[in-house]
This record gives sequence, C-alpha cells and structure tokens, in this order.
Amino acid sequence: MAAKEILIVDDEIGIRELLSEILFDEGYRIHLAENAQQAREVLARQAPDLVLLDIWMPETDGLTLLKEWAEQGLLTMPVIMMSGHGTVETAMEATRIGAMDFLEKPIALQKLLDAVAKAVTHQRAASPPPAPPPGEPDPAPGEKTAAAIPESWLNMPLRSAREQFESAYFTHHLRAEGGNITRVAEKVGLERTHLYRKLKQLGIKFPKRDSGDPQ
Repeated sequence: MAAKEILIVDDEIGIRELLSEILFDEGYRIHLAENAQQAREVLARQAPDLVLLDIWMPETDGLTLLKEWAEQGLLTMPVIMMSGHGTVETAMEATRIGAMDFLEKPIALQKLLDAVAKAVTHQRAASPPPAPPPGEPDPAPGEKTAAAIPESWLNMPLRSAREQFESAYFTHHLRAEGGNITRVAEKVGLERTHLYRKLKQLGIKFPKRDSGDPQ
C-alpha cells in the first residue's frame, strides 16, 4: 500500500521541519509549503491525503486559503488547522468552512499522531456532499449539529464542551452588540446580574458596569 501523503503548510521553518521529521518517521510522505501560494502550487500537482494548515501566515492566512479551496471545490482531503493563538471562535469558523480538526501549538506529539492517523484513516472529504436525489433521507438534526462542531469538543467531557460552547456563544454576542451588556442580556434571555456572573465564571472580559447596573 502506498504511503499516505501529507502537505504541511506553515511559515515557520522550525515547525515545518519538526512536523516533517515526526510524520516522515511514522511512514508518511511529506510535502512542504511556507505560504499560501506554495500550498496552491503543491495542490495543483499533488492530491495529498491530508493537509496540516497553519492559520497565521503572512499575505494569505490559513482560514482565507481554506475558504478559497472550499469555494473552488478543492477540499477533497481532510484539513487540520494549526495555531498558537487560536480561539474557540477561530476553531468554529475553520470547522464551519470545512476543516476536520484544530490543533493548538505547541502541538503535543501524541495528539498530533492521533489526529493525523484519524484523518488519513477516515479520508473524510471536507467539501460539502452533493445533494441527495429526491426520496435518499436527510440526516438527523443531531448529525447536522455534530458535523459543525470541532471534533476536539466532541472528545471532551460534557462539562468542558459546554464551557467551550458558552465561551464562544457569549463572546459572539458581546462583539455583535459592541460590548453593551444590556443588549446582550436581552438577546440571550438572561438577567444582567446573571449574565455578569456567567461571563466572570467563563473568564470573558467585559465592560465595567455602569453605576446604575445591579450589583
């Protein structure tokens, strides 16, 4: 059986070399790219079984490149995003576009090997599947929801996964409402005092209360 091929896209030479050595020793064939343009060129010549794609790169970042591939129908391979400055929202956006998983730097060796092995074994295409013919049934609502959630969340204990979701949920609404706690409270259906406590519990920074806010 031919060795699985992995494209590593990262602007840091140390990261490229380290990941390349680790995965080469595991029996994978490795292709390297230090920016989005080189990644495009490799993809035009090769059909990798997996792409490890860094988010923060000069000129064209990883999320933009991922979105470009999705729009062009080129996400025929699983993609694992990597970042040393990732957020829950970034992970959710990457997964929404089509990434299979998200790894935070510095990447633990076993976590890297597990994620790569799972990706190349499942060979899950990240592009949306074609519409089924009239009458082959829609997936259950739970299946649709799970497909939009980072896989790392699905492997967490329920409490940890809930905290990750709540952090992303409240951060999203705070940004959408410009940090206005009153409007956020109305939007999410919580009393302001309860909302303040929840944000503090999750470690989310928020504007200081006005003098008229409840204690």
